[in-house]
Amino acid sequence: MADVKPDIKGDAGDDATSSSGRKVKLVSMEGEAFEVDLEVAQMSELVKTMTGDEDEDDEDDEEENEVPLVNVKKHVLAKVLDYCKHHVHNPPKDIQKPLKTANLAEIVSAWDAAYVNVQQEMLFDLILAANYMDIKPLLDLTCAKVASMIKGKTPEEIRKTFNIENDFTPEEEASVREENKWCEET
Repeated sequence: MADVKPDIKGDAGDDATSSSGRKVKLVSMEGEAFEVDLEVAQMSELVKTMTGDEDEDDEDDEEENEVPLVNVKKHVLAKVLDYCKHHVHNPPKDIQKPLKTANLAEIVSAWDAAYVNVQQEMLFDLILAANYMDIKPLLDLTCAKVASMIKGKTPEEIRKTFNIENDFTPEEEASVREENKWCEET
């Protein structure tokens, strides 16, 4: 049987199977519900806490859990679920810090590198969602992506990359550079 990669464009399709078959509905800030395997959803420590360790023989198995994720937009939640479905039975390796290279593909799996190859707005939304939902491996991956975007760049290049306005006067900037000269000596 061919190894099929999940769609990493934000589609929360059913590409992961769970041994328990139990489902939970994760509800985005817009009120859209995503029904997923409990095992997948519990990659989030927040969801794990909210769903608890329910008894497998519980009489209310027919009643589905709903977990409101009021800080997560529906398109971001779909993308987060892609990550969880991919990694539920395939845990990612820890990302070594500090990053040895700005090329993220040399540090993480090809799937993970492609997963975070998104627009900046989506990347920052993923960071916020991973933090809110308490999914440490996803938070590490998305933060590593940002770190790889910064690594080896000058302050001016970083400002341009992230569209940050320089609000220092030339004198203030010179003073900060002098105080932090040690940072650039590596």
